[in-house]
Amino acid sequence: MGSFLIVPPWKNVEAEKGLIKILLDPGVVFGTGLHPTTRDCLKALLGLMSRERVEKVLDLGTGTGILALAAARLGAQKVLAVDLNPLCVRTTRRNVSMNHLEETIEVAEGKAEDLVGSPADLVVANIHYDVLTRLVDQPEFQGRPWYILSGLLRSHARDIEARLPSHGLKVERRWDHEATWHTMLVKGSA
Repeated sequence: MGSFLIVPPWKNVEAEKGLIKILLDPGVVFGTGLHPTTRDCLKALLGLMSRERVEKVLDLGTGTGILALAAARLGAQKVLAVDLNPLCVRTTRRNVSMNHLEETIEVAEGKAEDLVGSPADLVVANIHYDVLTRLVDQPEFQGRPWYILSGLLRSHARDIEARLPSHGLKVERRWDHEATWHTMLVKGSA
């Protein structure tokens, strides 16, 4: 498995062998693939899905839908992309349509806390620390085989990591960008 080629729809670029092409029009929404947390989430997805069977993905705080699109391109059968911001929801729906993934990706507007109980083998949460702290402590969050947690500054990452063992969760791998932005691949108890 190679890596991702993220291109805007107005550029006609063919993906070289080994690259997974994703058409992405971010509009004014966060999530172009350039932010370190997004890049590290993409690395985590590539690594995990190249060795584990992941059929259902829950993407909390989807933004442009880039991580949902990547999960679908890597073989997830069903992806639920969730965001509270209506503009993000519209942008994600447009990106899902451009990539012809309407049968695989469902986009929902709502709070991550309200939809965290949705069925998933993998929960991806590249999301604000305050939301993530509420999610981690919810019983509905727990019990999945895998998690990718990101969007965290160093002290926030330490706090989240300290909460995980009491919920049967263990960090398998970490990424950090210049010791500032942190991403974790977390093994669940399921």
